[in-house]
Amino acid sequence: MKLIQVLGTGCPKCKKLEEMTRQAAKEANIECEVLKVTDINAIMNFGVMMTPALAVDGVVKVSGRVPSIDEIKAMIQ
Repeated sequence: MKLIQVLGTGCPKCKKLEEMTRQAAKEANIECEVLKVTDINAIMNFGVMMTPALAVDGVVKVSGRVPSIDEIKAMIQ
């Protein structure tokens, strides 16, 4: 099972990324756990300077923007 982490402090874009990530995982039938990481120190430990960001199994796949559903599917597969 994959661990998908949405990194962000709670801004509207961060919330949108979390919602879209859950939708993408559901549409692609990917068994995963989606966690929201809001602690700024934890986010910085990923090396992320701009949120929102998406990490899959601890590896940052995108930061500073909200990708499309199709992009998210490609990142989490």
